[in-house]
Amino acid sequence: MAEMVAGDRRWWLYRKAMVVLWVSASVGIWVGLHWYIRRVSMRKAEESLVSMCEERARMLQDQFAVSVNHVHALAILVSTFHYQKHPPALDQETFADYTARTAFERPLLSGVAYAQRVVHSERELFESQQGWMIKTMKREPSPVQDEYAPVIYSQETISYIEALDMMSGEEDRENILRARATGKAVLTSPFRLLGSNHLGVVLTFPVYRSGLPADAMVEERVEATAGYLGGAFDVESLVENLLRQLAGNQDIMVNVYDVTNASEPLVMYGSQFPDGYMSFSHVSMLDFGDPFRRHQMECRYSNKPPIPLSAITTPSGVFVICMLAGYILYAAWNRYDNVKEDCRKMEELKKQAEAADVAKSQFLATVSHEIRTPMNGVLGMLDMLLDTNLNLTQKDYAQTAQVCGKALISLINEVLDRAKIEAGKLEIESVPFDLRSILDDVISLFSAKSREKGIELAVYVSDRVPEILMGDPGRFRQIITNLVGNSVKFTERGHIFVQVHLAEHSNTITEAKVETGLNGHSGEAKIISTGTAFDTLSGLEAADCRNSWENFKMVLSHEQTLPTSSGMPNDNYADKVTLMVTVEDTGIGIPFHAQNRVFTPFMQADSSTSRNYGGTGIGLSISKCLVELMGGQINFVSRPHVGSTFTFTAVLQRCDKSAGSDAKRALSEVLPTCFGGTRAILVDRRPVRGAVTRYHLQRLGISVECVSTINEVPNAIQGQNGCLRSGTHSKQPCILLIEHDSWDTKADVCLCNQLIQWKENGRIIEIPKVVLLVTSESDKTKAGSDVDIVIMKPLRASTVAACFQQVLGIGKQQTRDRPKGSASLSGLLDGKNILVVDDNKVNLRVAAGVLKKYGANVECAESGKDALSLLQLPHKFDACFMDVQMPEMDGFEATRQIRLMESKATEKNRIGPAPEEGSLKTAWHLPILAMTADVIQATYEECLKCGMDGYVSKPFEEAQLYQAVAEFLVSDS
Repeated sequence: MAEMVAGDRRWWLYRKAMVVLWVSASVGIWVGLHWYIRRVSMRKAEESLVSMCEERARMLQDQFAVSVNHVHALAILVSTFHYQKHPPALDQETFADYTARTAFERPLLSGVAYAQRVVHSERELFESQQGWMIKTMKREPSPVQDEYAPVIYSQETISYIEALDMMSGEEDRENILRARATGKAVLTSPFRLLGSNHLGVVLTFPVYRSGLPADAMVEERVEATAGYLGGAFDVESLVENLLRQLAGNQDIMVNVYDVTNASEPLVMYGSQFPDGYMSFSHVSMLDFGDPFRRHQMECRYSNKPPIPLSAITTPSGVFVICMLAGYILYAAWNRYDNVKEDCRKMEELKKQAEAADVAKSQFLATVSHEIRTPMNGVLGMLDMLLDTNLNLTQKDYAQTAQVCGKALISLINEVLDRAKIEAGKLEIESVPFDLRSILDDVISLFSAKSREKGIELAVYVSDRVPEILMGDPGRFRQIITNLVGNSVKFTERGHIFVQVHLAEHSNTITEAKVETGLNGHSGEAKIISTGTAFDTLSGLEAADCRNSWENFKMVLSHEQTLPTSSGMPNDNYADKVTLMVTVEDTGIGIPFHAQNRVFTPFMQADSSTSRNYGGTGIGLSISKCLVELMGGQINFVSRPHVGSTFTFTAVLQRCDKSAGSDAKRALSEVLPTCFGGTRAILVDRRPVRGAVTRYHLQRLGISVECVSTINEVPNAIQGQNGCLRSGTHSKQPCILLIEHDSWDTKADVCLCNQLIQWKENGRIIEIPKVVLLVTSESDKTKAGSDVDIVIMKPLRASTVAACFQQVLGIGKQQTRDRPKGSASLSGLLDGKNILVVDDNKVNLRVAAGVLKKYGANVECAESGKDALSLLQLPHKFDACFMDVQMPEMDGFEATRQIRLMESKATEKNRIGPAPEEGSLKTAWHLPILAMTADVIQATYEECLKCGMDGYVSKPFEEAQLYQAVAEFLVSDS
């Protein structure tokens, strides 16, 4: 037993000795590592100080040299416009205005001034010309001396030195004499600047008359001296700005000295008595361009470099790891259990957050719906108020309130769309629509703004794209409107270009031709063409180099070699069509740091975007969701100050032959056919823009020949062999279209005279009509008497057709365009008997007031039961506007009852004897239009399911009301 105790005691002593030995060794390692790391750290701190000091000295010299060059350039400007122009083209007002507007180029100068050299014999004449007396720096009349240097031009910030003799001070006089003798910039010793009280120096540059050789002698330089240009450098601000730009400026102290007199250095920046950690310091010499003055920068740490944390943590870590290895294993296992529990809790929190998000979306949709109902009354009453007799102030107030209300409705629609997307309730419909008509409408929507800014706004749709497609026209229009609206908002010059191609054709060409990244990181490819810097719509650079004329031309030629869409194999119209839509602009672009959040809801590039341009930042987010619902993708290429190019794809369905032909007649904008065989010559030096114009003209059946200048027009009218293109070979062009930037009055007068001479000689039958294409109202002034008509852009086929009919006198346009506006609605509704059913009296008054405005006879009912009473057969009504949500009997049930009643009457007439004249109709069907603030797809489907014919969302406008009633009342009008 005693031996066991002794053995345990020895084991305990041995273990204790081992622990002490291990701890002692660990402490030794700790001390050795600590001193080694500390020594390395101090060496790096010294090297870092040298590097930072040299870097600051180099940047200070560079910035000073840039400012000296600007002052030198200003001296040359004074010499050129004051002494080489007779009379001089420079005066105090011009000098002050120029220096103030270019002050941003000289941020280090508090001001610049020009002093003219005046010898004593010319003093009296000079003072009489200037209207003031030459004064000393103390504002006293300057005493008699050989020559003077009075300030005649000064920047507004230092206008107080005007008329002061810069040679009245001893040091200033020496600097001026030294500057004109050497021809170089000369600096003064540091002194306190007036106003800022900062230390600064004055830079003096001689201004010579022209003709002075570069190797002129001192006497020649003195003789050629005309004056002196001086600028005050704020050295303290210069160094402060430099240190603020550089990281780590708070760690070191910087002093700048003028050491021209080494025994008495003058402080230019920093404290008179240096402080900080003096053990480490470094001196860098500065060269400011004045060989007679020497400057230097002294850098030191503000505090003693701290002991690096690694000098403590590394040794301590080794010690702790060895001692607590077992504890770490235990802690790791314990941590694993904790992480598992945390993951379980996070899953529960995620489910709660998703449920809260769905509840939020549902709440948002409900609140948005409830807001639309009273807003219908507000906007409706404002619209009715504007139809009354108001004075200008009242009308302005009402119109402002109406604009604000419409903006609120637009925001509510966007928020509601976002809520429906998040709740998974947004559905895409599939109905026939005319893509080209939608694009024309969107372009027309922004035409006024584009003309106001003077930017090119154009659309091009490939011939390969079918005329009628199956899809959701409203959502497609919403995407295009969002993208074009953003481009118009952020573009002040250049162009906005919308292109639509088949994705498979466009990708084949562009991917083979140009490889580029997205979101601005592209290959900086630039294509130079004759006459313009870039082959784009406006001649300005576009963000995506794939949208060049070369690629555009290859896409066009590739499409022409493919079979037409109507002649595809097996006429498989059920195939899907993938469109690639590109919206290109030359606006401000998107900063690189903001490009990764472009599609994030309610996010913009920075806080100033909403302030300067408006908007909520939700449009692109909604567009991305809509594109994805259409089976496509959206991306963009953007470069700041160059522009942005948004591209998205959409998967649509082809329309079968029978449905397609019917839909084309009903949906398409029917263009006149009277231009078949007409030839036109287009003068446009930009090939992309010429292709767009050709696209609109070819839609009218006009064949187009493009030339780049006015001088090529006669060759286009004549054959290559000199024979006129007349007779049986080809038809003479009857239209000459000229772009505004190709219009040259002199050349055009010569062309017109030549054509008149040809007509008199019988070489041509008629002189072509001259049409000028302009982008803004200001361009109309270019049109002279030789222009037959001016067409304002953006181009739309129907507008171009109307202008051509006017200038050619062909006749009125025979189209079946659905007219828009008050006159069209009046023609549809005048004399019609309309029943309006709504339980909200305000909305009832609004709807009745709007319909009465267009000549309709309106009766109102406040419930579904009242509507059934009024619609007992026979009745006099031509249409019924039915609210959906009403007490007792809602609009759905009321419609079902009406349709049941009509079907019974129709069946009775079908199996009974033929009705006599003036009796019941053989078939009853009253057009019933739903009228509600709920704009979700499910409500629309329920409206059609119960027997309603259409849908009008509150608040409704003229265009929406016309679209709803035209289908049912157009035949009666």
